[in-house]
Amino acid sequence: MSVLNSNVPTGKMSEKWENYKEHIDLVNPANKRGIDIIVVGTGLAGASASATLGELGYNVKTFCFQDSPRRAHSIAAQGGINAAKNYQGDGDSTYRLFYDTVKGGDYRSREANVHRLAEVSTNIIDQCVAQGVPFAREYGGLLSNRSFGGVLVSRTFYAAGQTGQQLLLGAYSALSRQIAIGKVQMHNRHEMLDIVIVDGKARGIIARNLITGAIERHSAHAVVLATGGYGNVFFLSTNAMGSNVTASWKAYKRGAFFANPCYTQIHPTCIPRSGDHQSKLTLMSESLRNDGRIWVPLHKEDAEKARNGSLIAKDIPEDRRDYFLERRYPAFGNLVPRDVASRAAKERCDAGFGVNKTGEAVFLDFAAAVVRYGTTQARVQGVDLNDNAEIEKMGKEVVKEKYGNLFEMYEKIVDQNPYETPMMIYPAVHYTMGGTWVDYNLMTTVKGLYAIGEANFSDHGANRLGASALMQGLADGYFVLPYTIGDYLSHEIRTGKISTDTKEFDEAERSVRDTIAKIVNNKGTKPADYFHKKVGKIMWDKCGMSRNEKDLKEAISEFQAIRKEFWSDILVPGSENDLNQELEKAGRVVDFIELGELFARDALNRNESCGGHFREEYQTEDGEALRDDVNFAYAAAWEFRGVDADPVLHKEELKFEEVALKTRSYK
Repeated sequence: MSVLNSNVPTGKMSEKWENYKEHIDLVNPANKRGIDIIVVGTGLAGASASATLGELGYNVKTFCFQDSPRRAHSIAAQGGINAAKNYQGDGDSTYRLFYDTVKGGDYRSREANVHRLAEVSTNIIDQCVAQGVPFAREYGGLLSNRSFGGVLVSRTFYAAGQTGQQLLLGAYSALSRQIAIGKVQMHNRHEMLDIVIVDGKARGIIARNLITGAIERHSAHAVVLATGGYGNVFFLSTNAMGSNVTASWKAYKRGAFFANPCYTQIHPTCIPRSGDHQSKLTLMSESLRNDGRIWVPLHKEDAEKARNGSLIAKDIPEDRRDYFLERRYPAFGNLVPRDVASRAAKERCDAGFGVNKTGEAVFLDFAAAVVRYGTTQARVQGVDLNDNAEIEKMGKEVVKEKYGNLFEMYEKIVDQNPYETPMMIYPAVHYTMGGTWVDYNLMTTVKGLYAIGEANFSDHGANRLGASALMQGLADGYFVLPYTIGDYLSHEIRTGKISTDTKEFDEAERSVRDTIAKIVNNKGTKPADYFHKKVGKIMWDKCGMSRNEKDLKEAISEFQAIRKEFWSDILVPGSENDLNQELEKAGRVVDFIELGELFARDALNRNESCGGHFREEYQTEDGEALRDDVNFAYAAAWEFRGVDADPVLHKEELKFEEVALKTRSYK
């Protein structure tokens, strides 16, 4: 029997969450004042959770390694946030959002969590509007919607191309209020380096003050991890450069199982890599696929000319273009899910049809959208439909209103005007669907330790649909965790203040200090980035958009070798008793090395293809993912047994009550 218990409530799927809320234990307002909660991370999930828990009356201690909570990576989410409000009247519903998310995740998510997410999605929009988030609106004043990949409805609310930033400002304002009245203690420039477990319960953290180097003890009745994903294990990703896995990894080593690490999303709409000098990649919002058409030259000779600069895109006639997503997936076209679009783009480039100097790019073309919008405006304004110049001008104005900041960003980076020539895009690592295993309550396998947002694994299965990350982060923080953590804390009202003067805190602090000293005193020859780049190359080459048994076995051995090399040759200048960004990097990199090995083990174990996990040995005749529902319809939860010991696999069987398991098709 599995040691995992998902704690999913009984009853009809559509009634589980409401019934759950009606029967949980509560903490009265007076008792909340005596309970402490630590929240690590201040992105959408962490900021919304901290603000809400403070508003409820708990004493909250919030930590982030940035200089301000406003600098969390959530600001980089551009395109929008999903919600089943059906403003368009196009057939959307809570069930449709639930179904699309389960299907989009290639049937590898927990149904009950996904249905709850769909249920609370509508509350999120009302919450954000009340906070002043400037969502786009239609001419009549109603909030505007657009489509994202993997769906046939318009359910994505947006604020131009700055949705994540605007949502975070809303959450930050709520958080700031709680800081001002003293219900939240904000610890900027602090990094969590260990979890403290007392009698099997999470009772605090060990954190390093990144300015002074001081090692600090912080206690609480519960700890919440809202620290995002681990995409930077690939070195090059769309994540902020500081994004890391350290908090989740320390939790893993303290007993919190790590689930589905190989489920990593490759985003199809990113600015291609320009060379080995780069330290990160830039995301172009999926919203661009609403109006942009993706294509490559139909003939290799045209692709070769595009690569060497002797032929520009707009000079390639329509009958010599291959709109390959529209050709392969006529029902969804350019709005297929991210995993499908990414593999299709890679296949065309690998076949020799790439269009930039490296051969790793496809076109994203807005010419048709400009004409379409311009024609509509011409009809509205009574402009001569034969006036092509005026139609083009008006069409560009509409496109600018919808995507202007994204176009400006592209032009600044690439030095090409996307209104005049198609963008060039290529897939890049973006989001991680794997993460710390949690039950229905968002609690890990360690009592009192919670994981929310991208830090957990629960809602997206093997692939996340676009605009669902912001939805999950705010759902967890505003509307789920405040209920579920209260049920747990109702049994802690007699516990009293948690002391930091205990052997458990002593041991955790000693472990942190020993690790830091080992890094600083090593006096090797290689900086942290040297090892991070080596890890990233292995990840991309052998664990990236496609994997196979041979490469994965080699990757495991290579990660083990890099780990040994790290501990014998890491060089960190300076002291641990001061600001030292190289020390920060080194600590995060060694966690990435260990994560990389677990990632490869997980991918090697899963002998199927599903969503973002594509094993070359398991594909259909036409190159699509080939699932094995008989043997792999489970969440893989890995238990740490020591750095040099093999982890233990635990399986959470995934049961599908509402959505029938079937081969995913977007054709």
